[in-house]
Amino acid sequence: VQLQASGGGLVQAGGSLTLSCAQSGAQSGADFSDLDLSWYRQFPGKLRELVATLSRGGRIHYVDSVKGRFTISRDNAKKTLYLQMNRVKPEDTARYYCFVRSALAPPQAPGYWGQGTLVTVSS
Repeated sequence: VQLQASGGGLVQAGGSLTLSCAQSGAQSGADFSDLDLSWYRQFPGKLRELVATLSRGGRIHYVDSVKGRFTISRDNAKKTLYLQMNRVKPEDTARYYCFVRSALAPPQAPGYWGQGTLVTVSS
């Protein structure tokens, strides 16, 4: 399984950015539509933190700091996960990672990480 993240870059505070994460290959035999999808971010010197999740069944969760500003979505036909980032703030500056895991797999089954894409928000 390979996940190719893209869309990061430099953006001014208050601006917008869309991150994409495209899957290639098979993941535990599951179709992309059977995957639970997530975006994480990592600040320098910190552990990765969850930003948003979109389950196979369509349930969505956002961390409080991005609610109302970020939108997670998926295109199963394109095997792609998105994170629309609006009204970005300097504190959103981080490396963003996509993570996928089969919703049909046992709980102990691993997931897969994308390589990360850097978002830098200037004030």
